[in-house]
Amino acid sequence: MRRARTHAAMSLALLPFLAGARVADAQHLPDLVTADVLRVCGDPGNMPFSERKEDGFENRIAGIIADELKVKVRYYWLTQGPGFVRNTLGTGLCDLIVGSALGSEGVQNTNPYYRSSYTLLVKKGDLAGVSGLDDPKLKGKRIGVIAGTPPVNRMGDLGLISTMKAYAPYQLDPSRKNQTVGAEIVSDLAAGQIDAAVLWGPSAGWLAKQSGTAMDVIPLLKEPDRPPMSYRIAMAVRIGENDWKRSLNTILRKRRADIEKVLRDFDVPLLDEEEKKLLAPEEH
Repeated sequence: MRRARTHAAMSLALLPFLAGARVADAQHLPDLVTADVLRVCGDPGNMPFSERKEDGFENRIAGIIADELKVKVRYYWLTQGPGFVRNTLGTGLCDLIVGSALGSEGVQNTNPYYRSSYTLLVKKGDLAGVSGLDDPKLKGKRIGVIAGTPPVNRMGDLGLISTMKAYAPYQLDPSRKNQTVGAEIVSDLAAGQIDAAVLWGPSAGWLAKQSGTAMDVIPLLKEPDRPPMSYRIAMAVRIGENDWKRSLNTILRKRRADIEKVLRDFDVPLLDEEEKKLLAPEEH
């Protein structure tokens, strides 16, 4: 992976924000890395990654880790946003963040367990043959994107800002129709309110399928390295918990095929080691 941004920056790319999480009282924290349960730091409303009903692919992957450890999963729920790491791993309320960009600050990462990229979404049959943001067919099109994410910089370089629709990375309005900003963007694309969208691939594939509208999900594999469009995703533990990290790395190697199946079930675009092409199902 190219050098990843901080965890907060990746949260901008993948997740809605809610600020102001209350820090837990340090005098009442449980022991760190408990042996009888897998304590996972999770977002209660961020499909397809995770939700309180444990339907997301990160929930299922946490289940695979727990199965290998022969323990049950227990969640500490907090909406992803500023302070998420500090108020979850940092306070000792949980011991594992399932999805973390490799190189995120403030955490220690396991080995990456998948690689993915930002994608371009269009309705099937529209803008045929488009494979990159520099395609002339995108000029003048209404392209939805989450503000502050890496594709915005690239779109600025290509002169796509004037017709771009930037969506706020988080919303405090409880009456909003969609669970996440990504879901709102895909809904607007399905309704014809925008012509295309640029979203982080692991959310784009699943959201496109859920929309009920046939869409092409095109990984952006031909963009320049800066800003990066591809990232390696690992798990995150506290800095200094080296034994815990090594235990997780062992499980990630052993259960690699099971984890890959979960990711494919959720239509996550998986890239090869060089992050230049999609990984075929038989490649390991």
